Amino acid sequence: MNAAEKISELKKQKNAVILAHYYTRPEVQDVADFTGDSLALSQRAAATGADIIVFAGVYFMAETAKILSPGKKVLIPDPEAGCSLASSCPAGDFAVFRAAHPGATVVSYVNTTAGIKALTDICCTSTNALDVINSIPEDRPIIFAPDRNLGAYLQKMTGRGNMILWDGACHVHEEFSLEGILALKTRHPGAPVLAHPECRGPVLAVADFIGSTSAILREAGRNPAETFIVVTEPGILHEMRRSHPDKTFIPAPPTDPACACNDCAYMKLVTLEKILSALETCSPEVLVPESTRAAAERSIRSMLALGC
Repeated sequence: MNAAEKISELKKQKNAVILAHYYTRPEVQDVADFTGDSLALSQRAAATGADIIVFAGVYFMAETAKILSPGKKVLIPDPEAGCSLASSCPAGDFAVFRAAHPGATVVSYVNTTAGIKALTDICCTSTNALDVINSIPEDRPIIFAPDRNLGAYLQKMTGRGNMILWDGACHVHEEFSLEGILALKTRHPGAPVLAHPECRGPVLAVADFIGSTSAILREAGRNPAETFIVVTEPGILHEMRRSHPDKTFIPAPPTDPACACNDCAYMKLVTLEKILSALETCSPEVLVPESTRAAAERSIRSMLALGC
């Protein structure tokens, strides 16, 4: 048997479910039970009867799965699969930052560690961030963490002048080339630019559609265009091409001309062999201290209670 076949057999034997983020390798997505955005994946896993969750993604995503499924064993194929955005907001530093702004409501993106979620009043996703911000009284200051680009986008869309932004960013979305995107628009007139809100402001200014990975996928199906310029991590192109084989999807280039694409090196650490090893050994396991887990879960449940 090859690795994919062995994974399928072990998954059944151990009552495991495999989650894969859209940014992982194509072959990893192909063996997953569910592919999607990080929070949606954790929610789907929590609703299953699986005993084991294997999260093919980065570490904070596996932590989120453990937060929502404390009774399940959560495995991450490579514990070195971190996240530049989550790492840009250390919990100790953020606690000091939060204390310096008493009275502010803390809104944190789900792309954060369990420690940051535990210091948060209400989480948000890139899909529901606008609704979350709009749910907070206009006269109340808001601390938004960790992504400065998403925060700036929310400020622009809501007109909220009382948002205090943490200075963090995703290295993948920071590094798209505006000049390269404009050149692609010239070569492909009429091709809509689909961009993630973690991108820099000048890039978002030339986008035809701004949304999360799942929203970008929906737009690709809804929009009658035949060619699209995609400004997010290119792992999403696998699902876009699978879902819409009659359409053409062009990844936006990075600022560094020596790089062919804007891959997330952390996401690409996850391989079939590492998933197989995780299932065979039931490790590495992701653990979150209960006090942190419970506090982090409250911030997620506060978001879910809005129904957005």
